[in-house]
Amino acid sequence: MTIKEYIYSHNKIKSIFYRLIMHPVKTRPNWWIRLFMRFYTKRGKKSIIYRSVRKDITPFHDFHLGDYSVIEDWSCINNAVGDVIIGSHTRIGLHNTVIGPVIIGNHVNIAQGVVLSGMNHSFNDLSRRIDEQKVVTSPIIIDDDVWVGANSVILAGVKIGKHCVIGAGSIVTKDIPDYTIAVGNPARIYKNLSDK
Repeated sequence: MTIKEYIYSHNKIKSIFYRLIMHPVKTRPNWWIRLFMRFYTKRGKKSIIYRSVRKDITPFHDFHLGDYSVIEDWSCINNAVGDVIIGSHTRIGLHNTVIGPVIIGNHVNIAQGVVLSGMNHSFNDLSRRIDEQKVVTSPIIIDDDVWVGANSVILAGVKIGKHCVIGAGSIVTKDIPDYTIAVGNPARIYKNLSDK
């Protein structure tokens, strides 16, 4: 049994460990944890994370940024509830929010103001407040060579196939197959590029 498995199997130890790492009100890693970020994250060569990016990156889930990839200003990257894996030659645009679990492939362009959230809050227990209920995760997977238009939202559990275009302002609630253009709220397939 690994240390991580041991901690996760004991709720009291898990709670103490979590409080040591995460600020209870800000729900982001404590400043002393962020000091060691370079030791528990993986960055490819020539990758860039701009200084203004909010890096809510914890040591208990993976964060990988591939070679020649960029995370632009005022974005937020959060791996507190799931891994965030970003491939090579990929660009995360201005003001984006990426909450794991999220896997983004190579040569992906994500425009401005996009939200990728692999988590949801449970709300079905009416005897408890929503913030007291558990968080549920389902990974978002974006394959290689994808362009996601500005102000789009990709919901938990969605897979976007290779060489796809997601139109600006789209809300993607279901999987999008390879070689398609999807637009709208909810996003629907507008064109199949493989027909060419």
